[in-house]
Parts: sequence; structure tokens; C-alpha cells
Amino acid sequence: MSVQALIGKKIGTTEVFRESGEVVAVTAVKLGPCFVSQVKTTDADGYDSVQLGFEEVSSLNNPMSGHLGRSGKLLRYLREVQEEEVGVVTVGQEFNVSIFSEGDLVNATGFSKGKGFAGGVKRHGFRGGPKTHGQSDRHRAPGSIGAGTTPGRVIKGHKMAGHLGNARVTVKNLEVVHTDSEKHILFVKGSVPGARNSLVLISRTNRKGHSG
Repeated sequence: MSVQALIGKKIGTTEVFRESGEVVAVTAVKLGPCFVSQVKTTDADGYDSVQLGFEEVSSLNNPMSGHLGRSGKLLRYLREVQEEEVGVVTVGQEFNVSIFSEGDLVNATGFSKGKGFAGGVKRHGFRGGPKTHGQSDRHRAPGSIGAGTTPGRVIKGHKMAGHLGNARVTVKNLEVVHTDSEKHILFVKGSVPGARNSLVLISRTNRKGHSG
């Protein structure tokens, strides 16, 4: 029995060769080891889940040290993952990259790179205004953002300039190309959200991918 997801950190991108000779662009993730810091059940908490901890540290504040006391580890990052069979998972139990194997399909969840304030052209792909006929100041303007009297306001969710990036993103169905259990590294085909050394959550899917 193993959990459905693990916490890790994005290392970067590289290329690997399959046995067939095909070259594949992959993202390397340092995945785990993760330790169970808490088990939540329907009877006690209203739902079933497992709280995992990642990256051991030498010291933490008193509340966190007390919370992690039963696990026997001081862990920097905590995340909850859904788990149906919580009865077979125990506090302090360790899980590592070996729960995944070549050919599995996984979801990668992280925070995209933050790029600060951006206009409509960069943030949403607007084409901009006309370049001639006296429109010298409308090249990258968004255009109309709503009517006047009715409704007399800007509708919520309207695409406008604002903060670009630094949003929670999930990339689904990434193929596991290779795993390195000794170094706790997972190689997945394609890109993973976030910058180098950013935290990512790698979770299982119910699909099966390439196995060659």
C-alpha cells in the first residue's frame, strides 16, 4: 500500500534516451522521501486524507515541533493528499520515489513563475488597437471594459492588466520516463510548473502511459 502523491522540488530540464533510441525532453524532480505526519479519518475529521512532510530540518518552532512529534521527524513542508485506505497508513511511515514506475502517468501541481504586473497583450494575448488613423496611444490598450449606464461597472472576471503568474497550476498526464531510487529523482516527459527549486506535488492518475 502506498500514498497517491508525493512532495518534491523541481530540479530542471534535460534529455534522456529510451531503449529504442528515441530522445525525450524531460523534467527532473527530487521527489521525497516523504513521511506521514498525520492521518485524518472520516470519524475524527469528517474526511479521509494523509498529511505528508518533506525535507527534514534541524529545528522548528514549538507548535510545529509538537504537531510533528509523533512522526519522529522535523519537516519543512506539509501537504495533504486524498487517500481512501487510510487504515493501512501509519504516522511516521516513509514513502519515496519507488511508488512510481516507468510508464506511469502523473499530475504535477505547483506555482507558475511570477512575472509581476503585465498588460493585456502579454497577460491575455490581446492584439492591441489600430496603429494608424490617429490612434497613436492605443497600440497596447485593452479597449472597452464595459457599458456605461447598464450595468455601470466592470464585470467581475473581466480580462484586464494585472499580476501575471504565481498561480497554482496542474499539468496532467505526464509520463514517467525514469526513476532513480538512490538519488530520489523522478524524470517526467514534458514540463512541470514553477522555477527551479520550487515545490511540486506529483500525484497518480488512473491512466497508463508509454512503457517502452
